[in-house]
Amino acid sequence: MTGRPWWREPFRMFQTNLREVDAGLDVERVLDHLEGAGANAWLISVGGILSNYPTGLDFQTRNPYLAGRPSGDLVGDAVAAARRRGIRVLARMDFSKIDHRRAEEHPEWCFVAPDGAAQVYNGLTSVCPSGDYYQVKLFEVIGEVLDRYAVDGFFLNWMSFNEVDYSRRYWGVCHCLACARRYAGQAGEELPEGRDSPGYLRWRRFARETLDDLHARIRAAIAGRRPDAALILGEHADIVFHEANNAVGRPLWHHRTSEHVSAAKSYRPDVPVLVNSVGFVDMPYRMAGEEPYHFAQYLLQAISRGAVPSTYIMGTPDDSPYECLEIAGEITRFHRDHAETYRDLVSEARTLLVRPDPLKDPPKGALSEFQGLYLALLERHLPFDVLPEDRLPVSDLSRYRLIVLPDLGPMESGRVLDAYAAAGGTVLATGSSGFDADEARLACLPVTRRLASRETEEATRSLHLRGDRGMVPVIGAFHVVEPAEGAETGLFALSRARYGPPEKCHGHRETGHPGWLGARYGKGNGVLMPWTVGRGYRETGLSAHRDLFADRALAAAEGLAVETGLPEQVEIVPARSAAGHVIHLLNRSGDADQRFRRPVPIGASWLGLPWPGERRVRALRAGRELEVSGGRVRLPEVGLYEVLLITDR
Repeated sequence: MTGRPWWREPFRMFQTNLREVDAGLDVERVLDHLEGAGANAWLISVGGILSNYPTGLDFQTRNPYLAGRPSGDLVGDAVAAARRRGIRVLARMDFSKIDHRRAEEHPEWCFVAPDGAAQVYNGLTSVCPSGDYYQVKLFEVIGEVLDRYAVDGFFLNWMSFNEVDYSRRYWGVCHCLACARRYAGQAGEELPEGRDSPGYLRWRRFARETLDDLHARIRAAIAGRRPDAALILGEHADIVFHEANNAVGRPLWHHRTSEHVSAAKSYRPDVPVLVNSVGFVDMPYRMAGEEPYHFAQYLLQAISRGAVPSTYIMGTPDDSPYECLEIAGEITRFHRDHAETYRDLVSEARTLLVRPDPLKDPPKGALSEFQGLYLALLERHLPFDVLPEDRLPVSDLSRYRLIVLPDLGPMESGRVLDAYAAAGGTVLATGSSGFDADEARLACLPVTRRLASRETEEATRSLHLRGDRGMVPVIGAFHVVEPAEGAETGLFALSRARYGPPEKCHGHRETGHPGWLGARYGKGNGVLMPWTVGRGYRETGLSAHRDLFADRALAAAEGLAVETGLPEQVEIVPARSAAGHVIHLLNRSGDADQRFRRPVPIGASWLGLPWPGERRVRALRAGRELEVSGGRVRLPEVGLYEVLLITDR
């Protein structure tokens, strides 16, 4: 392929996060490992906290261990050796910290806690993105690297305002002079102190905008000097970065990688997303390798959504013989061997699930609602994409037939969603989505106003809805609404009654308050389930919640689900690429509490092809053609995963 940047083609990365004592590593031996693992790009530590090359900048620290290297230049040796093999080298930079001497010389660069303290960790002082170390000096370092080495790109680590340190201690909002001046000029008020302070969400927006501006300037600086070098970073980068990792004490969301890749690709489908998968358990335990089937999910969820797979280790492969690297190599080599299948891979889902915007202060439990609906769609084989709420006004919604709004509260995208529904789409909202105070902000929803809300545990305790499969509990919130004229209604709430002692547990009567409402809107439909049905599924696991939601979605927009004999434990991800239509089948039977285990093989089954016409289907992992009859394909046994390539006959 010509005329496109190299990073628009499928590639696979391996990161060695080097310690200062690794300055003498054998570059040929590391490159042997990279090639054996299926990678063709090397992310290596270059500069920032430590320079692994003989920097000439007095505000940078040259790695003292370079003195033991014959050339005195690890970066130069790595770039030259990789170039001979056709492997790309990307520079990892970390500008988040400086040594004590520079911190003393330039206190104006440094993070300042609300109590005036500097943030010092392992002898290094954190700096602030508002200060000149980021705003000015960073560009000098990147310029020096570009002048000396033909690197293929840059990744900038820990680009943040350092609210939290490596020990997860919360420090609060930076109060350096640069932050105070910038924030006062933009917001017209003093800086908040931390998460519980008034104005904190406004500061979060300020921080995001500051970093977005910095990212854009970095990208422009690199492109101006070397257009064929990529920036891996945030929204304004050539490649969007996501780190797939584990963390001790953090509840595991089994679908985190898929969610984040989808959220980026739905917004800008043509921009690559790189998933840097962490080979160790957690930052404090960097020598302990991740569970192999846990790590495998990072890579599988990445490639199924069209992302670039990357493996990340501490030190060198010889020093970090993680058990998970074997399965990482298997999946990475599969991606290498089927590069044409992954070229320009984009989702073909026709359902969009909107993710709550944390900077908007969404309703309590909104994340649980989102995750519950996520699971419901996945298990009922309704393929879907994820889109952050704030991207609704700037994304192409026309390719979707259904947009799901999970208890989002007041929304600023009312006109966009109303226009989408009027043109023929379906909007399905749950909970308080689209309500501003008591009024319905979304005209496409079949309600005129909200009459009352029950949003506490006490207010919803013993509250049930009458469903087709019996009584369904309300978990979270229920809103009493006034139906619009002509709206269909159903799933009515029962009045609350005592729940103990059992002798007094009676009196549940139908109230007439609907648990779902639907109506035509222009050429499309508006559906409201004014309660937290997703949260109910996420927190109780009752399939009645899942099916009530999924059935309403299917009734409002037919043909969204994939017809199949596969069980709910198989995730179906349809896409298209340069090679044809592609379906990933991910075996999620290994998903367990706070872990991933080896999945149980799924026996031979069938799947209805969602595309009309005569098709040829090849199972890439099984390595054989599959029988197709009557629009259905006979599937082989699915182990960890299978990938179907569908082409015209």
